[in-house]
Amino acid sequence: MDSETQEEIPVHEEFILCGGGETQVLKCGPWTDFNDLSVDRPKLLIFIIPGNPGLSSFYVPFAKDLYCLTKKRFPVWIISHAGHVLPPKDKKIVTTSEGPNAQEIKDIYGLSGQIEHKLAFLRTHVPKEMKLVLIGHSIGCYISLQILKRAPELPLMLSTLGAKK
Repeated sequence: MDSETQEEIPVHEEFILCGGGETQVLKCGPWTDFNDLSVDRPKLLIFIIPGNPGLSSFYVPFAKDLYCLTKKRFPVWIISHAGHVLPPKDKKIVTTSEGPNAQEIKDIYGLSGQIEHKLAFLRTHVPKEMKLVLIGHSIGCYISLQILKRAPELPLMLSTLGAKK
């Protein structure tokens, strides 16, 4: 991918309180609230779940490449693991008063809690009719597989990131 092209693609950063944990979400492409009915929203969202330690910024070049390769038709979002990225002191943390995000997740920093954390985010921030492509790296693959098992109501597809043979 041409580095000039990559630099032109804006990345929007948000910090949200999800399941009781501070969470960084990085977004390439449309980053408005998909639940806003006045917005012309895409039909598909590419959602990246990182490996450990869950630093979403590591995946930005990959997300930009994906966004370009899909001709900028589909947004690419990256979610950090709960508690792995601290927001800057001047950054506003978005809270949701309703839905799964409002409830604290027991053991949010454990593996099961991290799975529930991603599910809470998807159920709250992504419309049910939107198709999802989950891309997981390392432990993110396992989390993605668990999401497939636990959330049959979400229209999901799965891809994995791994070493080339």
